Amino acid sequence: MGGNIFVARICVFLGACILITALVPIWNLIRRLPSGKVRLSWILLIVLTLFFVVGYAVYGIVFLGTNQSNAANLIVPIIFLSVSIFVFLSSFLSLSTAIDVRKVTMLEQESVTDPLTGIFNRRYLDRRVHEEFARAKRYRQPLSIILIALDNFANVNEEYGHTAADSALVSFARTMESVIRPVDVIARYAGVEFMVVATNTTGPEAYQLAEKIRITADTQALEMVDEFKKQLSIRMTTSIGVVCYDKKYESVQAFLECAGQMMDRAKREGHNRTILVEE
Repeated sequence: MGGNIFVARICVFLGACILITALVPIWNLIRRLPSGKVRLSWILLIVLTLFFVVGYAVYGIVFLGTNQSNAANLIVPIIFLSVSIFVFLSSFLSLSTAIDVRKVTMLEQESVTDPLTGIFNRRYLDRRVHEEFARAKRYRQPLSIILIALDNFANVNEEYGHTAADSALVSFARTMESVIRPVDVIARYAGVEFMVVATNTTGPEAYQLAEKIRITADTQALEMVDEFKKQLSIRMTTSIGVVCYDKKYESVQAFLECAGQMMDRAKREGHNRTILVEE
């Protein structure tokens, strides 16, 4: 019978140790969660786990403190051990799942985000334009795209260096984000070209938005940091082409080419201007 007491004590001791170990993944999970009800629930789980550890200790001292035993003494310790294993596995698997979900989210974000500017990349832009083009064609909703090029940006590279030029692109992206509407999609189209997809927006409305972008770029200095960490600022003008969906555009490619033609025309006519395609 004494062997039953020994096994029971071992079960209770191991159960308490496993519960204490389970606190580690639970705490790591809490650190990754934002403030809110879910985080508070996990904090409550820590409190309950600590309460269980105390309960295990009390049971071991009070009920298993004597050598009098029988086979029934093993039932509760085995249950305790099973519960502690369950709590540990649940907390460990929850943490692993949270880490995996975060990795997947980051990979998805990286796949559609321009690594320099942090806005959407060409891959996401192509998919989104095709979706919005099909929607505009099917439901006859207005759709406009605004194609923007920074004028004479090669001079920035030559005069200030690539590091400063890159930071200028980042600054310009932040500027555009502050100007466009929340429903608009902004993406890096090419090296120094950016595109705004304006859904439910007519040509004249898109022109006004493009002009707002152009004037802001012309009047607001772009902040730069060169390779020596020196703070610089420069003003850049833009050449912008605007096109609104029309049934004459049989494909997305034709739609985009028209925007490119309007942008090129803005460059030829002296830069720092917006050209809206003639209906």
